[in-house]
Amino acid sequence: MPTMTSVESPVRLDSVRKTYGSGESAVQALAGVSVNFPAGTFTAVMGPSGSGKSTLLHCAAGLDQPSAGRVTLVGTDLTGQSETQLTELRRQHVAFVFQAFNLMPALNVEQNVTLPTLLAGREPDRAWVDQVIARVGLTQRVKHRPGELSGGQQQRVAIARALAARPAVVFADEPTGALDTNTALEVLTLMRELVSAGQTIVMVTHDPVAASFADAVLFLVDGQIVTQMAAPGVEAVAATLAQLGARAKRGQR
Repeated sequence: MPTMTSVESPVRLDSVRKTYGSGESAVQALAGVSVNFPAGTFTAVMGPSGSGKSTLLHCAAGLDQPSAGRVTLVGTDLTGQSETQLTELRRQHVAFVFQAFNLMPALNVEQNVTLPTLLAGREPDRAWVDQVIARVGLTQRVKHRPGELSGGQQQRVAIARALAARPAVVFADEPTGALDTNTALEVLTLMRELVSAGQTIVMVTHDPVAASFADAVLFLVDGQIVTQMAAPGVEAVAATLAQLGARAKRGQR
């Protein structure tokens, strides 16, 4: 399989459409999206509610099958891949941080963090695991199980789990939504460092501060990329979001 460094654009979407339902009740979540996410870049995906952000993430990760178009993930065309093949591809090269933490309740923090690496048949890098756990502020909690942690702490475990495996691509859906400001900034800084080391991060967020850590922001409206912003600043992102939100509301009237 391609390694992290051998694929220039680990995530690529070509004219991707996604429609849910059929006939008059059909909803078009993505309306022909074409975009590349180059290796070693951090991209934020933003837009009004219902604009297709999570659908784009799910299609890019092979969790959802496009109705039309093509998705290429770490050099593999996902068209026609079996569920087993997709699972294996993700296990080797991809990590996720979703709003639902998806932690194993019977495992402690350290075990949850190292699980994906072990499932992929690799030995965890213990020094790196310890460093990641420390960076998300959980060193004192490594032997605690999810039920003994707050929601914010569980999200930090999920983030550490995604980063510890050093995947080629991290897909993150509102990764800092449940975190306090300081922890969120620490996590975003860590994600920024990973990108410098060659990893690719695609993050859905509604937070202009989180987006400002990215190299670029894609703005979606009605399932289409309507504008992009390089080197995003907090105020410019907030202003663009407000403008697009107002436009989306006008379109619904």
